[in-house]
Amino acid sequence: MRHTDKLWGGFSLIQDDRFFKLGQDSMLLSAFASPSPRAKVLDLGCGNGALGVLLCARHPGLDVTGLEIQPEVAELARENVALNRLDARMRIVCGDLKQYKQLFPTGAFEYIICNPPYFSQDSGYAAKGKNRHTARQETECSAADAVRAAAYFVKYGGRAAFVYRPERICELVFDMKQCGLEPKRLRFVHQHAKAVPSAVLVEARRGSAPGVQVLPPLLVCGEDGAQTEEYRMIYHREEF
Repeated sequence: MRHTDKLWGGFSLIQDDRFFKLGQDSMLLSAFASPSPRAKVLDLGCGNGALGVLLCARHPGLDVTGLEIQPEVAELARENVALNRLDARMRIVCGDLKQYKQLFPTGAFEYIICNPPYFSQDSGYAAKGKNRHTARQETECSAADAVRAAAYFVKYGGRAAFVYRPERICELVFDMKQCGLEPKRLRFVHQHAKAVPSAVLVEARRGSAPGVQVLPPLLVCGEDGAQTEEYRMIYHREEF
């Protein structure tokens, strides 16, 4: 079943229940990312194009390319590009990020963004439906594959931002450092102050010296159980 969700500022998103839909982690990653105003951005594993649309909504000068391996999902992403009249600023390429050397030149982008599959094949997790399974579990690619592609595609001095599972943060950081991406900003997401983190946001720079800034935690809810002001601002709740 398909439906269209309103974002903000006149932007919308067509979603399909067969495919992985926009969730909290992608929304928070779009707010965490810090591309320069007119950067060339690549969204690895772009799905229905949600992250790219969100980045275009937040940063009017960006040039965004989305890479998606599943043809039917890539086609939905193209629909979202057309729906939001982003044809001049956003394009979708169907391809396998593991074949990164065949897709774009090395150093072709200034900023990479990625919400990779969270779960290993032997984790016991299994999303319903082939398309959603591909988006959430490491069947077609792993986070390590995405990191390797990001390191190839981003220019020297450029940055890459990922959202990932906190329990796998050591794997992600190790893969980044192995590929010459040095983590520079890190932020954990918590449902409330006493909850363990549910996600971690990491931004790395290619060719940087070591040293990471650990930011204050991003809290979804305050002590009263209501959504925090920061969280509401990320979602632009005041517009609805």
